Amino acid sequence: MDVSRARRTLLPSAAGACAVALIAATGGCSSGGDASGPERSTQAAAPLAANDLEDDYRAVIKNVLPSVVQIEAANSLGSGVVYDGKGHIVTNAHVVGQEKSFKVTAATGGQPVTARLVSSYPEQDLAVLKLDSVPQGLKAARFGDSATVDMGHIVLAMGSPLGLSGSVTQGIVSATGRTVSEGQTGGGTGATIANMVQTSAAINPGNSGGALVNLDSEVIGIPTLAATDPELGGGSAAGIGFAIPASMVRTVADQIIRNGKVTDSGRAALGITGRTVLNDDYEPAGVAVVEAPADGAAGKAGLKPGDVITRLGDTDITTITSLSEALASMRPGDEVTVGYVRGDATKTTTVTLGEI
Repeated sequence: MDVSRARRTLLPSAAGACAVALIAATGGCSSGGDASGPERSTQAAAPLAANDLEDDYRAVIKNVLPSVVQIEAANSLGSGVVYDGKGHIVTNAHVVGQEKSFKVTAATGGQPVTARLVSSYPEQDLAVLKLDSVPQGLKAARFGDSATVDMGHIVLAMGSPLGLSGSVTQGIVSATGRTVSEGQTGGGTGATIANMVQTSAAINPGNSGGALVNLDSEVIGIPTLAATDPELGGGSAAGIGFAIPASMVRTVADQIIRNGKVTDSGRAALGITGRTVLNDDYEPAGVAVVEAPADGAAGKAGLKPGDVITRLGDTDITTITSLSEALASMRPGDEVTVGYVRGDATKTTTVTLGEI
């Protein structure tokens, strides 16, 4: 299964989003003896329950939509979330691309306002913008606790799918802890992102950078990726989307706002440049080390250009993507055993992981 970025590209030739690969799966009581009592009770309760949920949805939309914006770059359209009262907007790095200036419009309407890039962190597919002025009616979103997000929670996705500003879809949290790798084609960042929230709420091109919200009006994630099925010619795999968890959004955004860049990513790095190699049957067989600087994690552990990495800890490594996904679950400073092939010899070494 492939996964595509949920950004709308305005140029017709770039209408398809980039592909990425995915790891891991993927009655009432009655009184008296009237037998018709319970049936009448059940029929009366159902509309009330539906109305209650509808009221909850309306309350969430009223609370959160003023915190959602549409972001227009030169050739693309995406979404964003108001991060604080100073006009900072958090969105996806693939929404901003290489642009530095943007037109931002509140999801509730109004005139566009210019925003400028503070910094982008493609490794986590996040970026922060700063509005030149804060339009009346915009307010900072309230971010929830990612640790409390669980399967079955009802969620709403808010953004600008296909340029339809202020659109809302609903679904549930389908899974947590997914690791997803985004491709680099079509402007993708190539990021491998751990601990993503999987949701059945529809995420379409233009939703990227918007808000995934619980019924407490808290942003629990930033919608980023939507699944496609290669067996259907890359068509949409309905009900499979992914959002960056709120905890990681706060970690990255706070550092960018405070320091102008990410200074402590918490993301482990092996410290190599590598490429996927194939065996005689043209199947992926490992990652060849192209560069391993002497002062990098791998270089310090003795890895050299030409070595082929085949294992990281307990995980078999066959491609660059599988290596990135294995590293995504680790932390800088962790010690890990690396299995590799040098010439005809199979070797192992212990690497103290660095930081991206």
